[in-house]
Amino acid sequence: MLHPENIKILHIDSNNSIMWEQLQALGFTNESDFSSTKEEVEAKIHDYQGIVIRSRFKIDKQFLDKATNLQFIARVGAGLESIDCEYATSKKVTLIAAPEGNRNAVAEHSLGMILSLFNKLNTADKEIRSGHWNRESNRGHELDGKTVGIIGYGNMGKSFAKKLRGFDVQVLCYDILENVGDGNAKQVSFEEFQQKVEVLSLHLPWTPETDKMVNAAFIKGFAKPFWIVNTSRGKNIVTADLVAAMKAGEILGAGLDVLEYEKLSFETLFQEDNTPEAFQYLLDAPNVILTPHVAGWTFESHERLAQVIVDKIKAKYFGEPELGKVEKRVTGIGGFFFKAENSKELVAWYGKHLGLKTDDYGSTFWWKNNDGEDCSTQWSPFAADTAYFAPSEKQFMQNFRVENLENLLKKLANEGVTIVGEMETYDYGKFGWILDPEGNKIELWEPIDNAFK
Repeated sequence: MLHPENIKILHIDSNNSIMWEQLQALGFTNESDFSSTKEEVEAKIHDYQGIVIRSRFKIDKQFLDKATNLQFIARVGAGLESIDCEYATSKKVTLIAAPEGNRNAVAEHSLGMILSLFNKLNTADKEIRSGHWNRESNRGHELDGKTVGIIGYGNMGKSFAKKLRGFDVQVLCYDILENVGDGNAKQVSFEEFQQKVEVLSLHLPWTPETDKMVNAAFIKGFAKPFWIVNTSRGKNIVTADLVAAMKAGEILGAGLDVLEYEKLSFETLFQEDNTPEAFQYLLDAPNVILTPHVAGWTFESHERLAQVIVDKIKAKYFGEPELGKVEKRVTGIGGFFFKAENSKELVAWYGKHLGLKTDDYGSTFWWKNNDGEDCSTQWSPFAADTAYFAPSEKQFMQNFRVENLENLLKKLANEGVTIVGEMETYDYGKFGWILDPEGNKIELWEPIDNAFK
């Protein structure tokens, strides 16, 4: 592996300045070329070990054959459809993308489109500016009570599902991968998905499998008329079929951040100078919202995308954790344990007077983490003469939930923290114990919450 000072990186699209500055500070050599043709870049790409792109042109087999020294391709965005990934991988070129960088922006944009469609914000605003005050025709719908379906449950889909947690909606997801559902969305079969969904949001890459996926047959498979939002790729929808379905009342409204007619670069709209008939309908329809492929392109995501790319390049060459990732140690409170003169009577008292759902061990409180996963925290009185808190003589013991107990105990030992006993493993997780500087015993727990259900 070459040292960073010998790594030349060619930037062929402009990006946030922090990328250039941080890569330079790490010892990489940056060069830019925002204007040369693909052929001109191909003629010199053999001089570079890395290339940073957005979507200016396709990195195909011909390009890769000329990139004889290329070690990585970094795409400042979520998808890699502009790269011949299989061929690049066969040449041992590392592919880097940044779906983490704009997932929040896409989720917020998707939610904004749905709420605007439901409440007719675009048409109402236009009418008032034209001097019309039409209340009844601008009566809206409420999202609460609806079933929202997400196709593609990766970074973008999961982020959108998290945004919906504040609404009283059922969220279903469909994905080609198994077991991707979580506390924010239930994964179902496509048949169940089509039977129940009333609002559809697409969060898919553009692949041979998803190209023209939303067509007439796809739409007619849904049991109910539905609203549709697409912030993924325009070519995943057949626009003419979408328009036909809107005219037939099969689709109630559409929020489209991407269009079938976009050029690969996403910088201009039409591949030809004429306006397609189906697109003209979208331009005129009051139940359509259009934005110019900007769902993931906020001021905040512009910087975050660049940072994610820098972090991943650094991880490749330095073998260190990515800069943008915070090391997880404690992730929550696992329990609060204390000594009691009569623990059983005390548990009964808390159940009767404070309404705690109790058992022989106390009470378990359930909550969800940021990923929507079910987590538990235990409240437990212990007998006054318990030895479980030893060697501490305190009346209480804290329990913290942790990410990776085995690694954490090694790090704590290296940091001079007192470790009590050996790590123990049970059906409901791994446990370890430490002492703080005041002699308080702390229990560390890497949980398996499902064991309590």
